[in-house]
Amino acid sequence: MDIQRNVGGIDRTIRGVLGIWLVVVGVAAALDDQRIKAVTAIVAGIGLLLNWGTQFCGCNALFGIDTTGDESASE
Repeated sequence: MDIQRNVGGIDRTIRGVLGIWLVVVGVAAALDDQRIKAVTAIVAGIGLLLNWGTQFCGCNALFGIDTTGDESASE
């Protein structure tokens, strides 16, 4: 299955950094017995890391947003 990439450039970098940060916040919240905050942050962080890794975002696809620029043309 070939997924059309729609996340690239600075958008991809920001998603990776925020994803890691949210997972760390979630782990810290879990250690502090704040379960709702922990689950919310970890799920959001994993979602952003999936966007970073696959270079695909369902919301971007829904709204017709493509931040890859000319990156896909070179592949």
